[in-house]
Amino acid sequence: MEIRHSQERDLERIMEIYSGARRFMAEHGNPRQWGATNWPPEELIRKDIRTGKSYVCIANGHVAGTFFYDYGDEIEPAYGAIKDGAWKMGGPYGVVHRVASDGSVRGIGSFCLNWAFEQCAHLRIDTHGDNKVMQKLLKGLGFEQRGIVFVEEDNEPRLAFERAAEELQSDAGIKEV
Repeated sequence: MEIRHSQERDLERIMEIYSGARRFMAEHGNPRQWGATNWPPEELIRKDIRTGKSYVCIANGHVAGTFFYDYGDEIEPAYGAIKDGAWKMGGPYGVVHRVASDGSVRGIGSFCLNWAFEQCAHLRIDTHGDNKVMQKLLKGLGFEQRGIVFVEEDNEPRLAFERAAEELQSDAGIKEV
């Protein structure tokens, strides 16, 4: 498998993957995360492609997965107001949103998240409380649940997760923030 920036020619395939992901989530006890709002909208994905923050996972010669990735200081406004917990460390971080696969190859979610972590070594992500599949994946990859955040597409609380490389934490003398 490989990761590359999404291109405009990938848009139709990306939207197909998201449509399938909404069906999958609904069938697995999570109909509200993206289904209620038909999330994500095509215009948002177009913007992500234009700004270089949309990625695709290529497996067996075709686009089999997609996600959003960005890195910087305070890049996700929703993460500034974490409730019932706290982030483990401050400073720049990577954020991943909208991870989805077409289901044709096992391990795409892990591959995408591991790729993102390799880019920055400090990653934050959120997911709906009903998304047990993603919660299991995140915990299996070493992410810790840190609290609750609220995102722009609805008023549903999201479970906030974080993973930071041990050397980042020890080099900076990081303590819980």
